[in-house]
Amino acid sequence: MVRRVDDDGIADAGTLLRRAAELHPDREAFVDGGTRLTFGGWDRAADAVAARLADVGVRHGDVVAVMMGSSADFAVCYQAVMRLGGVTSALNPRLGPREVTSIVERTRPRVTVIDRAVASLPPGAPAGLVLDREDVRQAIVEGGAPIGFPTVADDDAVAIVWTSGTTGVPKGAVFDHACLRDMARGAGVLSEPGDRRISPIPFAHVGYMTRPWDEIINVITTVITPAPWHAADHLRLISDEGITVGQGVPTQWQLVLQHPDLGSTDTSSLRITSTGASKVPAELVRAMRKAFGVPVVVRYTSTEASVSTGTRIDDDDETIANTVGRPAPNVELRVMVGDRDAAVGEVGAVVLRSRAQMRRYWEDPDKTAEAIDPEGWLDTGDLGWLDVSGNLSMVGRKVEMYIRGGYNVYPAEVEEVLGEHPGVLRAAVVGLADPVLGQIGGAVVIPSDPAQPPTLDELKLWCRDRLASYKAPDRLRIVDELPTNAMAKVVKAALVGLFEST
Repeated sequence: MVRRVDDDGIADAGTLLRRAAELHPDREAFVDGGTRLTFGGWDRAADAVAARLADVGVRHGDVVAVMMGSSADFAVCYQAVMRLGGVTSALNPRLGPREVTSIVERTRPRVTVIDRAVASLPPGAPAGLVLDREDVRQAIVEGGAPIGFPTVADDDAVAIVWTSGTTGVPKGAVFDHACLRDMARGAGVLSEPGDRRISPIPFAHVGYMTRPWDEIINVITTVITPAPWHAADHLRLISDEGITVGQGVPTQWQLVLQHPDLGSTDTSSLRITSTGASKVPAELVRAMRKAFGVPVVVRYTSTEASVSTGTRIDDDDETIANTVGRPAPNVELRVMVGDRDAAVGEVGAVVLRSRAQMRRYWEDPDKTAEAIDPEGWLDTGDLGWLDVSGNLSMVGRKVEMYIRGGYNVYPAEVEEVLGEHPGVLRAAVVGLADPVLGQIGGAVVIPSDPAQPPTLDELKLWCRDRLASYKAPDRLRIVDELPTNAMAKVVKAALVGLFEST
């Protein structure tokens, strides 16, 4: 049985790893293709890379940009920067040149570590000293450690996590060590000592950058899926690596469930599966429960919040399939209509408060003040409603809601109903300008059978049988795939363009 690491009296995640390495030096921390990095190896490698970064001038409070895919090397770099009291600015390799330039111009990193096999820096970007991933690997081989380490406080910034950037340039959510510690308190049933957890999301995402404390205290093995992600690899790793916690965004789980290898894959090691990051169709939750025979947990959060709500293992099918559960024990949740709390069942703005949430946006006090009020409540930008048991149901983003003939329409609600149609594999809905009604609904659909896609009339009838008539889509586009950003979220602006181009 794996012993949980005691974090009493520890202020920072770097010191916490040292304690874990002493207690569990030979436990695997990361499985990354042919690389198997133990907690002891992670600790030594972080010291070696910290020495290299210190040699080139990285000091307490400096920003170091890390631009590489999910990997053990990424985790080593993150820990190395922590040990120097620095701040890791995590850049997803899928970001575009405009986004990357905007980020490095605002952070002015002392050093940028880049994997040139998957990423590149735009010409002239002020990225500081640029180190290749091979420089990191060479430092690990050479070993060593800095002559001394600075004292790191729990309120020292440790990470900048950049929003997806579906509109405008990304915003940088800043987290400190205390955020990471509090996130671990809210992890709940997804973390047990000795878990082996599959990781199919980019490490530059909040789903990794705020999780090190949780991974370390529970001595969790993170099994990284190869890039680009494929359902076959996901299934193979569940079987070969004895995965106990299955993770993935809804699109990934849909592809896993459709894969022909599912029936022949041994998934008996799983104790739980989870999904979130975007709207989770009810039929997907039911299919996952049936396929894997283990509880499904649906989680909701945002980049800025880090940890928010989740369903419980003992929730009934309807709660798991139709809500995102209740707040984590360390999270306060309100649904607001103006300056009052919404009534049960009434749609309002979802606001949260916890020590795990971001401290601020990077060098943007105005946007910080818009997002976090003086009492510490974070406006998520999402709309939802609470049932009598306190479970939260999401209806979409404030910016995605459209008004058709004076009636509010929430795309997520329509998308869920469309997704239940047998001819629809996946659907997304957007508001479109209309000279008569102000706005109308446009549905973009991936058909279950490309040879026999559903018609607009079919989908209108389907929706009108289940929703108010004004919520049924007015226009339809059939596509092979939906446009997504670096975090596999649908880019709604691009969907609008599909209708404008025809």
